[in-house]
Amino acid sequence: MASNSATGTPSWLGAVNDRAGLSVLLDHGPLTRNRICELVGVSKPTASQMMSRLLAAGVIEEHGRTSGSAGRTAVLYAPRTDRPLGVALDLDAFELRATVVDAAGGDRPIVRLPLPRDATERSAVDEVSWAIAEASAAAGTDPDAVHSVCIGIPGYVDPGPSGELFSETLPGWPARRLRPILEAELGRTVAIENDVNLAALAEREYGAGADNDVFVLLWLGNGIGASFDVAGDLHRGSFGGAGEIGFLPLSAEANAADPSARSMQDLVGGRAVAHLAKSHGLDVGGYHATRAALAAPEASAVRDLVFADLAERVAHVALPLLATLDPGRVVLAGPTASIGGEAFANDVARAIRRLSRWSPEVVATGVGSDPVLHGAKLLLTGKVREELLDTVARLDLAT
Repeated sequence: MASNSATGTPSWLGAVNDRAGLSVLLDHGPLTRNRICELVGVSKPTASQMMSRLLAAGVIEEHGRTSGSAGRTAVLYAPRTDRPLGVALDLDAFELRATVVDAAGGDRPIVRLPLPRDATERSAVDEVSWAIAEASAAAGTDPDAVHSVCIGIPGYVDPGPSGELFSETLPGWPARRLRPILEAELGRTVAIENDVNLAALAEREYGAGADNDVFVLLWLGNGIGASFDVAGDLHRGSFGGAGEIGFLPLSAEANAADPSARSMQDLVGGRAVAHLAKSHGLDVGGYHATRAALAAPEASAVRDLVFADLAERVAHVALPLLATLDPGRVVLAGPTASIGGEAFANDVARAIRRLSRWSPEVVATGVGSDPVLHGAKLLLTGKVREELLDTVARLDLAT
């Protein structure tokens, strides 16, 4: 049997061809046999054998016919994307968002699930299970076909043996060995990633990081954080905590902007934004209510004042990142930055130039809604795709 799986044997060549054929179908959608020949670089008889094997394996299907020259028609082949599947999710203290992910990266409905405020009602296993069930129901897919999960969290998990969770917004979740606990209870593979890192993945693929070798994503929301993208690779650090800047103490110059602030979180986090809005006459409560009020069209005058003050503060937060990585671009993302938009980014750039020798390009996020979820989906699409392709290879080599 070993000889059947050796490199260069018919079984091995068949596995390589089938994997290539399925890959182009995942990339390009329904294709004819002739188009598959062109994209994979195989003969028509070989392409026919590939399609026969993939049909028999149940990973592709006939997708109607297309008109050809002189009235001829050709069969269209398409990948089946109903299995295997994954579920991407991200969550904060208030809400969980989830969507089904297939090997082609197709768009599926996003479900939004409110989370209990009482820590005694929170459970990691229950919440992830709920996300899988609800996302599958919304997509009309079988939850049993979900083999993997990617979770974006506001914090990080130490990749070492202890798997310690560092987050202040996930009450009821295990503080240690989170990933193995979830995998054992759910019977699925689980990836856990910092939410800001996932937002940077989405920014690299769809947004303001797409055409820049090195960029820093600065996340401004209820919490703050940073992510470092170097030529498409994220720098996570030895313990997974790279970019956890909210705890950093302030310089004397930064503290002058708000003498009561002790950390970067105090200076530009959600509570600071609410206090700034209140100082300009917009007193609606906590950060979430303030954020909604600032985004309203009728609040434009107050919004301009708040973000003018905030820009100087954000520039101080950016300086240690610039001194460490010296990136060509700083991307401002997160709920707060999204309200400020490009005008806010320009104000931050000017403030950085006033305060330092650095003059990076500062831009607003290019990703619209749910950047963390989009990043989790990107990460998971690759995993689901590899699982499907590996399944095809194993089927070929077993015959």
